[in-house]
Amino acid sequence: MTFTHFNEEGMAKMVDVSDKKVTDRTATASGSIYVSNAIIDKIKNNDMKKGDVLSVAQIAGIMGAKKTSELIPMCHNIFISGADLKFAIDEINSKIEIIATVKTSGQTGIEMEALTAVSIASLTIYDMCKAVDKNMVISDIKLLKKTGGKSGVFERKEV
Repeated sequence: MTFTHFNEEGMAKMVDVSDKKVTDRTATASGSIYVSNAIIDKIKNNDMKKGDVLSVAQIAGIMGAKKTSELIPMCHNIFISGADLKFAIDEINSKIEIIATVKTSGQTGIEMEALTAVSIASLTIYDMCKAVDKNMVISDIKLLKKTGGKSGVFERKEV
């Protein structure tokens, strides 16, 4: 078996994608942050001292997608043609669900950017709400779907 992220001397390297075909690529990732009812009420009423939690998390998630190659050592710095995050407050399960979709036209995938967007958005929610309750749990960050590239479409099948 050959590993793509190691050179002949066994040292880490970034994979050369220069021979790969440019294709339109999208990735959608999701995750959840479990919060208290008090936090949900404050977010819904825009009553958090640090400001509008979901608006700030939206911007942070987009910024996270743009900075992925600076955070994950072997990720390529790629052009992002679009990034969007959606939030759903689930009062019954005391959580906020985050879905990020990121797009590019390039030679390598954009899955890590979508996963990073969800991660940074959830960390931002934690940061903005920790004064109310530190018992929050960030959970279930996963790739839902990806399109483009040699491997084609991947769609998560829930079991």
